[in-house]
Amino acid sequence: MVQDPNFPPNLDIKPLYHQGDWGDAFSHKSQTAAIEKYGIAGRVWEAAYALMLYVNPPTGPHEWLFDPPFIAADPGPPLPTVMIELGSGTGIVASVLGRLGGTVIVTDLPEVCPLLEANLRHDSESLFVRPLAWGNEEHALKIEKEFLCDKPLTDVICSDLVYFPELLAPLLRTLLHLTASYSPRIIISYKIRSLPKETPFWTAFGLYFTFQPVLIRKDLDSDWECFGLSFEDTMFTFVAHRRPESRQWSIPSSDSQLLAGVGTQGTDTPKGDDSFDCLLLMTMAT
Repeated sequence: MVQDPNFPPNLDIKPLYHQGDWGDAFSHKSQTAAIEKYGIAGRVWEAAYALMLYVNPPTGPHEWLFDPPFIAADPGPPLPTVMIELGSGTGIVASVLGRLGGTVIVTDLPEVCPLLEANLRHDSESLFVRPLAWGNEEHALKIEKEFLCDKPLTDVICSDLVYFPELLAPLLRTLLHLTASYSPRIIISYKIRSLPKETPFWTAFGLYFTFQPVLIRKDLDSDWECFGLSFEDTMFTFVAHRRPESRQWSIPSSDSQLLAGVGTQGTDTPKGDDSFDCLLLMTMAT
């Protein structure tokens, strides 16, 4: 029997506490009930909070500045956006994305979609809940056929998805599928939990994608720093783009070979990218 990733053995998690008002759907009480029914998917996770700040930064006398910004300062009319959020869970990030306009496709495992439907039922009409299990090509093709026939995918949103080792290859496989015919911006918010378990994702991801950390400056007199380093737990938000040459590479069907870099750069030799390791070293030195 396949283990439900939302109910790993000895699951013991509590709702994420937040002093502000996230609305009834994401309250402590609602998270408690959702965790009991949906497991991990029912909790609001820390990197989701970071991503919401990036998407919708605080305003006021000390305006936060991001580099690159989520929404570019463009004097022209806004371009239409089509975003896909992977592993949406409670839907709290999607509830913020929906306020920006455009089309937002909110995805998770089929058994989690009822939670998303319930939590987002009063939100923007631009939000569409659809099943998308990582690594499931049929799910991805259905979304492409429904939403991407006449307009390109502009953004893929990933909030706190890099954790279980067995899900790293399926996640990467889905990112590769969604960027095979389109050139969307990939936004990944990430909380470090276990570097030995999580680093294999980044060493493989960097072979196929260029990525950079989002920087923040909380006022004009402050220095730029990596967004998330000042949080209680170390977090990053990355902006990534598919390497054009990687679309010509053969992607192995084996998950272990995919994470080992087999097929990248046109060879079957295992390899990895060190961008993530270098970033960690630089942040430790500051």
